[in-house]
Amino acid sequence: MISIPEAFKKLKSKLELNEKEQKNASKRQKEVRAHLDAAYQIDRSYLTGSYARWTKAKPLKDVDIFFVLGKDEEHYRNKHPDVMLSAFRETLADVYGHRAVTKQGRSVGVDFGVVVDSNDNTDYRVVSVDAVPAFVNGNNYVIPNNMTGKWMGTNPEIHANKAVKAHQAYNNEWKDLVRMIKYWNQNPRHLEKPVKPSFLVEVMAMGCLHGPWGGSHEREIQAFFATLRGRIHEDWPDPAGLGSPVSDRMDATMVTRAQGILDQANRDIAVALHLTRSGKNGEALRSWRNFFGPKFPLS
Repeated sequence: MISIPEAFKKLKSKLELNEKEQKNASKRQKEVRAHLDAAYQIDRSYLTGSYARWTKAKPLKDVDIFFVLGKDEEHYRNKHPDVMLSAFRETLADVYGHRAVTKQGRSVGVDFGVVVDSNDNTDYRVVSVDAVPAFVNGNNYVIPNNMTGKWMGTNPEIHANKAVKAHQAYNNEWKDLVRMIKYWNQNPRHLEKPVKPSFLVEVMAMGCLHGPWGGSHEREIQAFFATLRGRIHEDWPDPAGLGSPVSDRMDATMVTRAQGILDQANRDIAVALHLTRSGKNGEALRSWRNFFGPKFPLS
């Protein structure tokens, strides 16, 4: 039987992107790009978001692909963002089917029909991607925001740089901890994510996880979950200072629901820590596995 620190190291390894997953993500990006190229002028496209920042949890769902549109498509910027998103959806639905393509607040989701097994494995394949239409805006970009009905400023490079700095300040453990917390957030037992979007977990971690690394995954997770519970109701601005608050999807009902789930999460963590202190290693491992999901190892 492995120790709790060894189990967390294994979880860390299991949640890291591997070469096969990176190749499949690249393949999907090129595939979706090829379909959109036939309908729009696209200057460039690239994988972005938490995937590019190495903070994406597994299974790999909603991997962001950033599509920078050319001058021929500038007329869309004078229209409601929904027009652009609807156009992307129709183009992709013609290829993948209407049930597989979903218009979202800032992107269009494409589900590839990949089955996630009982151990959260997908045979190294990406489950879904989010196609994000974007236009250059000075040194930054604008993307659709259907919540406000306006085009919203953003800059993936700034987000990535801030994540790198947070990781370095945390003895290069920050991204691993964020992946673990995101993995908890998408545990199917919640039915739906308590914290939305997943990027909000990352933004809160930027504001709450300050170095240096304390040396214990258990204790760091306990401290962060206590902070999550205490501050989930706050407004959390875009780290780039350009777009809407990252927390704008968390209305009062969602915040109340998240607080209840986080209360239970903090109780669960306390139980797991007590089991470890009591020398009940096997029970502690099972407790953490129930907390996170099947990728947390028992041996």
